[in-house]
Amino acid sequence: MIAGRDFGDFIVWRRDDVPAYQLAVVVDDAAMRITEVVRGADLLKSTARQLLLFRALGLSAPDYYHCDLMRDENGVRLAKRHDSLSIRKLREFGWTPEQVRAGEISCV
Repeated sequence: MIAGRDFGDFIVWRRDDVPAYQLAVVVDDAAMRITEVVRGADLLKSTARQLLLFRALGLSAPDYYHCDLMRDENGVRLAKRHDSLSIRKLREFGWTPEQVRAGEISCV
């Protein structure tokens, strides 16, 4: 990912005098000495922005792993905002951990 090509400027300090999300995450991760971060592939741009901030602040960045998102049979990612099923609900419907990890989710 390349700044200026894949994404433009981004907010680091909000008008209400509060650090924006990207800066807050970087400072928080550094303060907690986070060394590994696992997140969804949909957050690649956020990671690139955060790496720029780590570098600009002279902080050590954690190692990142971006995993594929769980999707339903229509290719829509499973998310709370889409009223997707929770792990608890999947268990109630009899889904095994192996089925969930394999992405074998379908509407129940």
